[in-house]
Formats: sequence, structure tokens, C-alpha cells
Amino acid sequence: MWTVGAGALTSGALAAALGPSPLLLVVLPATALGVLLAVVDVRCRRLPDRLVAALALVTVVPLTLVAPGGLPRAVAAAGLSGVAYLSIALLPGRGLGFGDVKLATVLGFLLGFAGWPAVLTGLLAPHLINGPAAVVLLITRRGRSLPFGPALLAGAVVGLAV
Repeated sequence: MWTVGAGALTSGALAAALGPSPLLLVVLPATALGVLLAVVDVRCRRLPDRLVAALALVTVVPLTLVAPGGLPRAVAAAGLSGVAYLSIALLPGRGLGFGDVKLATVLGFLLGFAGWPAVLTGLLAPHLINGPAAVVLLITRRGRSLPFGPALLAGAVVGLAV
């Protein structure tokens, strides 16, 4: 039940931050998928391809149709996000999964429509969000993995709000 509240709170915050914007028409439905992805990642430690693809579908297609002028920046931001997170995922230690890479690419596209400051914020914020939790896990020697999808999604919300 808390997931409904989280989705409503996030949607309201983004609506207030974005105001009347073409992004708002895309962000509100995407928020529901984002909350679902976060819940699945926390519970199962994976981001299902079908849910990430659904998020891509509800963001990429409408934004391309509504605001084609932002398409070059959005594609560049998606490419930058995808390459950056793929580079991290390929490092030894299995820090990120390929679901995180795909999600980061989709979110990079969405953030690209908001501008480069949103992209930069959206790429850095997840590390600042998960960093303290990772430090606590290391200090307490709890070898449990930390899902990164919720931090990616929260970072995108922060990036859009900025």
C-alpha cells in the first residue's frame, strides 16, 4: 500500500516542480512504472526487461512526438548514460547489473529532454543516494547486495525537479 503513496507523492512533487510542461504528460505515467520497478528491484534484486521496456515505451515515444526539438539532446544523454553505466557494470566485482544499465539509458533519454543540468544531476544523485547505505553495509560487514534501481529512479526525480 505504501507504493501507491510513494507514487502519488512523487507524481505531485514532479508536477509542482515541472509546472506546465510536455514532460509532465510523460513523467506522471512513468512514475507508476518507476515505483513498480523500485519495488521489484528491492524484493528480487533485478529489473525485469519487460518493465524497463514498458518505461521506455511510455517515455521515448510520447516525448519524441510531443517535443521533437529535444530529441538530439535526449539521444545523446541516453547514449552517455548507457555507456557510463555499461562501463561500471563491466568492472570486476559485479557492482551493477545490465538491468541497471538499461534503466539508466531510458532515464538518460528522459532527463535529456529536461536539459544537461538534469542529466548531470540524474547521473550523480544515485551514487550520492546509495553511497551512505553502501558504506554502512561495508562497515557492518553485511555482505548483502544493494539494489541500484531505486537510487537511479530517485536520482531521475531529483534531476527533473532541479
